[in-house]
Amino acid sequence: MSQPTPQRADYRHFQPITTRWHDNDIYGHVNNVTYYSFFDSAVNGYLIERGGLDIHDGEVVGFVVSSSCDYFASIAYPDLIEVGLRVGKLGNSSVQYELAVFKAGEDEACAAGRFVHVFVDRASNQPVAIPAGLREAMEQLVV
Repeated sequence: MSQPTPQRADYRHFQPITTRWHDNDIYGHVNNVTYYSFFDSAVNGYLIERGGLDIHDGEVVGFVVSSSCDYFASIAYPDLIEVGLRVGKLGNSSVQYELAVFKAGEDEACAAGRFVHVFVDRASNQPVAIPAGLREAMEQLVV
């Protein structure tokens, strides 16, 4: 049974990304592993810009503990894409992001994925409550 293709209207925030020459694989399309870097870039860009995440010196960092992706249509360099972002679950120390890759201006996703961040103390690697600024930014994306 196939699942419905996610639609642009289902997402709260969009991060434009330019595909690069080396994203293409031998088959002439963006390789599946590259989608995960798109997801990381979209989420972390949002958290840095809107939530004040300090990836270099902050006391709290987010570790990816789970991820997956489903593919519906291929993309290839030099496609311009936009990664849609929303939050499906927001816990005390973890968050599940739901993402989709769209060709610029198109309504149907080419791929959709999800990943879970657990926020930890940088020094101890122990889970901590999501800091207020990050939580506020994430709450804007909850569906």
